[in-house]
Amino acid sequence: MNKINPMLIMILALGVFGIITTEMGIVGILPQVTEKYHITASQAGWLVSIFALVVALSGPFVTLLASGINRKTILLTAVLMFAVSNVVYAFTSKFDIMLLFRIIPAIFHPIFFSVALVTAAQLVSPEKSGKAVTQVFAGITVGFAFGVPLTSYLAERLSLEAAFLFGAAVSGIAFAGIAAWLPSMPIKEKMSYGKQLSILRKPQLWLHIATITLIFAAMFSVYSYFAEYLAEVTHMSGSWISLMLMIFGIIMIWGNFVFGGFLNKSLRKTVIIFPLLYIGVYTAVYFLGEYFNPMVVIIIIWGIVHSGGLIVSQAWLTTEAKEAPEFGNSLFVSFTNLGITVGTATGGWFIAHLGIHQLIWSGALFAILALVTVIVKVNWKAAIAKSL
Repeated sequence: MNKINPMLIMILALGVFGIITTEMGIVGILPQVTEKYHITASQAGWLVSIFALVVALSGPFVTLLASGINRKTILLTAVLMFAVSNVVYAFTSKFDIMLLFRIIPAIFHPIFFSVALVTAAQLVSPEKSGKAVTQVFAGITVGFAFGVPLTSYLAERLSLEAAFLFGAAVSGIAFAGIAAWLPSMPIKEKMSYGKQLSILRKPQLWLHIATITLIFAAMFSVYSYFAEYLAEVTHMSGSWISLMLMIFGIIMIWGNFVFGGFLNKSLRKTVIIFPLLYIGVYTAVYFLGEYFNPMVVIIIIWGIVHSGGLIVSQAWLTTEAKEAPEFGNSLFVSFTNLGITVGTATGGWFIAHLGIHQLIWSGALFAILALVTVIVKVNWKAAIAKSL
């Protein structure tokens, strides 16, 4: 690997961007999807939750099974599946077919993430590996900042077909770049399944897993219906919703640094404060969501808080998965997506049975439960320290 194209790291980041755009771009176009397929908002919400559910159920196992396969083959297969799926979304007239092609790429989602991060670290010298991984990981935040609102904008201004073909084009470019520039990367050494799975015996790990699942349920039970809520409750136009999604995403980039600073000062305090912040945001959304100007301000604050979910959850889980960090990362991907599934499904239930304005309380409920699990873990750790 003497001659690695400097663009390759960016291509891997582009692949991550394409995956996030495919997974979460649907959030910004649910109103158009419900109209095209003549379905309810809660039914359309399954396009978000079924994707996340498949990732949650298959993530660790598929990642373990693929751990011996050439990394180039895995990356190419994953981005190809995302490109093909977006083409299907663009042209199918059947909601069931669209739902099926949310399942297929979801199987490859956790594999691409874990392999792309490891690949980025191996493509550069050891002292630059951290920076390379950060650059690839940035594709997530950029996907929220630009991929989701761009999808919404294209659907509003052009068509749903154009929005989905944008996602296909991004993955297609990533496929071409990986095919052209990434050398073959066969696996030389492989950690045993038993060693990786052994961390699951730790009871405290499961409390951490419960916390991150509930945090993501709190985040996505409402965020999954972001566009629908702004359209129905705040009465924003499609163009304003696209703008709000972009502002939300851009603010998330800054919010990552804010919460990164908090975590450096105190992991425990940050994890305790995070659910409280979300409860405060959701209370403000509930009481002021009908008012345009206050809602714009709340969305900015909401974006900052939302950005913390990813970095806070990962830091919290990592403290209990140090023995097998790669498998720990797959658990993170899996259970955060389980949280997205549970949250989106619960949010859909609230909309169907109580109305979209009451949706906010589903998020607040999960935030309260997350706070409870954090307090239990903190007290448990304190009790153990005291007994010693």
